[in-house]
Amino acid sequence: MTPIAPMLEITDAILEAGGKTLYECIQCGTCSSLCPWNEVSDYSPRHLIHEVSLGIEGYEEEALWKCVTCNLCVSRCPRGIDMVDIIRAARTTMLEMGSAPAAYRGPLASMNSDGNPWNGNAGDRMKWAEGLDLDVYTPENEYLYFTCCTQAFDPRNKPVAKALTGLLKDAGVNFGISGPDSVCCGDQASKVGGRSTFEALKDKNLAQFAEGKVDKIIVASPHCLNAFLKDYAPDTRGVAVEHYTVTLDRLIAQGAIKPTTEVAHTVAYHDPCYLGRHNNIYDEPRRVLQAIPGVTLVEMEHTRANSLCCGGGGGGLWLEVEKEERFAILRVQEAIDAGADTIATACPYCTIMFEDAVKVMNAEDKIAIRDVSELLAQSLA
Repeated sequence: MTPIAPMLEITDAILEAGGKTLYECIQCGTCSSLCPWNEVSDYSPRHLIHEVSLGIEGYEEEALWKCVTCNLCVSRCPRGIDMVDIIRAARTTMLEMGSAPAAYRGPLASMNSDGNPWNGNAGDRMKWAEGLDLDVYTPENEYLYFTCCTQAFDPRNKPVAKALTGLLKDAGVNFGISGPDSVCCGDQASKVGGRSTFEALKDKNLAQFAEGKVDKIIVASPHCLNAFLKDYAPDTRGVAVEHYTVTLDRLIAQGAIKPTTEVAHTVAYHDPCYLGRHNNIYDEPRRVLQAIPGVTLVEMEHTRANSLCCGGGGGGLWLEVEKEERFAILRVQEAIDAGADTIATACPYCTIMFEDAVKVMNAEDKIAIRDVSELLAQSLA
């Protein structure tokens, strides 16, 4: 066990790492009443902040690493305390002291060595695009389509990247895709406390953006969106970054995409935390789905700003969580209860978490998981 530093030394380190609102907490408990963990177990962010503020107690507890950075507590805090920043800062401090869950070591090492968290060979990053006649971005392109690592390496999400780039191509969008030297946006590295890993990834991406004279970016992952808009700021000011659902919504409104084939599904749209609560994008994905002939859109119990997290953010994607404590299982059940036969989402992490939940529940005959772009592409078949 790494020796624990004196109280003030640790709290100073947290404040320096970004937890500037730590001592503004009035211990009202609003965060604890809202936290999705209380849907499945006892968890108190209020208590965690109190322990973190002491500088010694609480750091070795599992609670510090369970936060999935869903932002629900931040959105409702009466004092405007950024709990996500405090958690990230505390994790950074602990990671730099040599204390972190073993589950994070592999993804962080992979990001350091190969530029992605999936232990994927950097040389294989472009394999998802083989046979698609897609060009790597050059300054002559209007948009850079920044390929998420999850789409590049995760088997379930590769078809999503293919569907989305096919839609952009059919709509006449002048875009190029990330090249073979591209790396992760670094969102997960940042949120689990891997500050040096995040900074290295950020620097490489910014250098590539500058070299390619990139001024417009389309992203598939809300985590890439949040990283570029917020975590990279102010270095990306002047670069327009938008999530693909915003792009598709605009293309449909302009008539560049015309869904005609009926897709007869009852669809529950899941608001990803990093698209909704973190970046206030709620209507565009729904409008895309409503434009698809045959789709009946229904809402789940927790929706929009009150959406229930899938559990994949903030490093949750790599943590081993007992079946009875998986938010994704609750979410799938919500969709089934709402009468849906399909859950549509717009985040690669959510897709992974829900696919896993459906398998664990043996519910493959009850509900399917689709990305919004997959359903739209189906309507153009």
